[in-house]
Amino acid sequence: MSESAPTRPRITVLAGPTAVGKGTVSAYIREHYPEVELSVSATTRDPRPGEVDGVHYHFVGPERFAQMVSAGDMLESAVVHGRNSYGTPRSTVLKAADEGKYVLLEIDLQGARQVKESMPDAHFVFLAPPSWDELVRRLVGRGTESAEEQQRRLETARIELAAESEFDVTIVNDDVRRAAEALVREMGVPTAPRA
Repeated sequence: MSESAPTRPRITVLAGPTAVGKGTVSAYIREHYPEVELSVSATTRDPRPGEVDGVHYHFVGPERFAQMVSAGDMLESAVVHGRNSYGTPRSTVLKAADEGKYVLLEIDLQGARQVKESMPDAHFVFLAPPSWDELVRRLVGRGTESAEEQQRRLETARIELAAESEFDVTIVNDDVRRAAEALVREMGVPTAPRA
């Protein structure tokens, strides 16, 4: 009698420190694995160059965000790096999961902890950098934050790295394609990696 592959939850949470490449890995999955439904978070921060409202994030003002939180419309929400609010709209995640889709939430550590409280059966994946020096290089190299903001994010990253043991599995992002393929395998998506 052969054993079947273990069944994975339909909701997977991807978290990790700032600049580890969560967005880049998620974008690769969006492009190469259409059967994976990426949750689109809401945020009060301004769009970065190339980001599209409704695709990368739902960009909303602070008042609208607060209304969504108080109405219970968020699965999780947090103020990140002491500045901007981020959150995951509850209805779209639950609808996609109910439809049998593989749902991926790309969120920060605070959000992952909130989801773990309300959905302990979700699968929690920590995306780690190959090294601290590489994480610093990535953050500085993207050039989207001031030196002060970079320092704040690096301080947060040290705390986030210490939380790795709270997750079900760790994937090291030393190559975007490999990290994305490892994540899709962890999700139990029954497709072979695509070129």
